[in-house]
Amino acid sequence: MTFRQYILFVIPTLIWGSTWYAIKFQLGQVDPLVSVAYRFALAGLLLLGFCKIAGKPLKFTGKEHFLMVALGLSLFGFNYWLVYEAETIFTSGVVAVIFSLIIFFNIFFNAIFLNGTIKKEVIGAAFLGVGGTALLFRNEFTTIEFGKEGITGLILCLIGITFASLGNILSAYKQKKKIPVIQANAFAMTYGGFFMLGTVLVLGKPLTFDYTWQYSLSLAYLVIFGSIIAFSTYLKLLGEIGPDRSVYIALLTPVIAMIISTFFEDYQWKPSAILGIILLFAGNFLALKFKRQKI
Repeated sequence: MTFRQYILFVIPTLIWGSTWYAIKFQLGQVDPLVSVAYRFALAGLLLLGFCKIAGKPLKFTGKEHFLMVALGLSLFGFNYWLVYEAETIFTSGVVAVIFSLIIFFNIFFNAIFLNGTIKKEVIGAAFLGVGGTALLFRNEFTTIEFGKEGITGLILCLIGITFASLGNILSAYKQKKKIPVIQANAFAMTYGGFFMLGTVLVLGKPLTFDYTWQYSLSLAYLVIFGSIIAFSTYLKLLGEIGPDRSVYIALLTPVIAMIISTFFEDYQWKPSAILGIILLFAGNFLALKFKRQKI
């Protein structure tokens, strides 16, 4: 990877590592679906406003808008709704471990839909990374009770992973079709956010807002940094190095999350967690040092 691509890798890694903590402030008075709707509707509108001021072209064909609707529903809608719901059942660490399985989803969906090559080095790196993530949160798994609620949480995570991975593949596909990342994100987030608002109304959920500073500031952070900046850099990277390699960001974000937890939640590091980090970095090094084959 080039130096610029490493920068594109680092920015969403650092931001999303902090959003696991920020999402906790979104849970409580406001229904998770409503919070997701607020987050992406606001992000989409702000990004559309930026595109208008910056003079970026906003005219697209009906087919291109269809792709952006699909991207919005998968990556900026159902995916995050299910993650928020899962965090009401599991700790953020457990959700992070389960969500790290997206690496395997991206590898295989990339091969199926984009004719990508499944490389043994990338598969090996994926096992290293997921194993490292599991070690990092080993103690949190002891709190899981796999009764009805635990199984529900696991199913929510797996469906959310599927939507997220398909969103990754859609983004790679639209970039091959020369649809700009910024404008596509602007429309996709708007479509995803407002579709979620419509879902709120259909399901009869209360359209409330939590006016505490914790909820408001965390929402603003998730809108500007977690959505606009992080997704713009991540999806640009995805288009350049492929969904099978860019998704390794998902393995490093838990490390950032645990560093933040050390300062704000008094997380105590143990040998298994340190070994987990070593495996995580080994997996990332193995995946990113190999050149991507053209597809």
